[in-house]
Amino acid sequence: MSKPIVAIVGRPNVGKSTLFNKLAGERVSIVDDTPGVTRDRIYYEIEWNGRGLILIDTGGIEPKTDDILLKQMRTQAQIAIDTADVIVFMVDLTCGVTANDRDISIMLQKSGKPVLLCVNKVDSIGMLPPEFYEFYELGFDGDPIAVSSIHGTGTGDLLDRILDAAPPDDMQDDSEGYIKVAVIGKPNAGKSSIINRIVGEDRLIVSDIAGTTRDAVDTKIENKHGKYIFIDTAGIRRQSKIDDKLEKYSVLRAHMAVERADVCLIMIDASEGVCEQDEKIAGIAHESGKASIIVVNKWDLPQKDTDSQSEYTKDVYTKLAYMQYAPLAFVSAKTGQRVDKLFDMINEVYSQSTKRITTGMLNDVLGEAVTRVQPPSDKGRVLKIYYMTQNATAPPTFVIFCNDAKLFHFSYQRYIENQLRAVFGFSGTPIKLIIRQKGEQA
Repeated sequence: MSKPIVAIVGRPNVGKSTLFNKLAGERVSIVDDTPGVTRDRIYYEIEWNGRGLILIDTGGIEPKTDDILLKQMRTQAQIAIDTADVIVFMVDLTCGVTANDRDISIMLQKSGKPVLLCVNKVDSIGMLPPEFYEFYELGFDGDPIAVSSIHGTGTGDLLDRILDAAPPDDMQDDSEGYIKVAVIGKPNAGKSSIINRIVGEDRLIVSDIAGTTRDAVDTKIENKHGKYIFIDTAGIRRQSKIDDKLEKYSVLRAHMAVERADVCLIMIDASEGVCEQDEKIAGIAHESGKASIIVVNKWDLPQKDTDSQSEYTKDVYTKLAYMQYAPLAFVSAKTGQRVDKLFDMINEVYSQSTKRITTGMLNDVLGEAVTRVQPPSDKGRVLKIYYMTQNATAPPTFVIFCNDAKLFHFSYQRYIENQLRAVFGFSGTPIKLIIRQKGEQA
């Protein structure tokens, strides 16, 4: 199931970004005393009591304003509210209940979403000040939560309440047994077209206008190859070019689509080649540990000779050097060329990403690798590798125990990864190595 989304909303300058940064554990949002500093939504993933949450910080809401910037911020906040599973409505103890607070509370109550009223700047510990109780008049269910976003007091209680209000883990969808495939790429790379070709009918709107697909759309497919859910996502644009409010919303949804996918199809426009934005988009899948296939679409368009595919492959792997493990598919959504082969490739990379290797087999490979290339040393101290075990799949994750993690240089980790791939394959999936010193827990 996807992680619950929590939107932090309120009028300007009540401390939303400060709270966001406190919950995130780092300075993610810009904090300033000037109202309107946080103009766009910013999101961040956190974990509390074993459950993941996605926080969205929003610009301040001015319910009644003619200012263009404030209107845009209000629209952004409304999008965040529509997206969220839980809303944290932040107010300022030192200001009391304002007219804008009342207007925002009406807007939130109309949303039908769970709303937690969070009273900020309660900096004293102990008995609550009398003015705190004024906020009950806003009419939300449950008691207001007293916090200090600067000092962090009350944030644990707030997170507990968020988990109580979030959809429970047992609210599973009916996707069990399906491979979930996220189709990602920059605008107009043919994401909707490829799904239409796979489905065999125009299930999604296809247009040459970049940004037509605003949200993630799921399409279920069952055929002779298996059962799949294809997640079409809005094109991910370069951040500086994301001016339209809905485009910003699309980026969040695309990241979320990758998160809940088992396999990612990274769409490349053959007529344009691999650009910087393609590298960043592929990086989302790679850093999320997702099995991936690089799909070069519109292969019917470029002028080709006998070496075209070989040269194009070399160029792709040069520019996406961190994804050498991902197979390439040259297709045309327009003509259907090689599209049917994607199913076997999806099945294969999914199988590779969920593969488990016994500890005995792993350590046989590790022993041979260490014998072939001696571990590094530093100032007379030699790296000693004791054993390796696999502790997770999707991506395959291996814990290696040694005498000194600092001696386990990145280059030697890459060497061990290459040995694992040479013996066990792992085509289409990243591999994660966790280095532990003897005595540490796996």
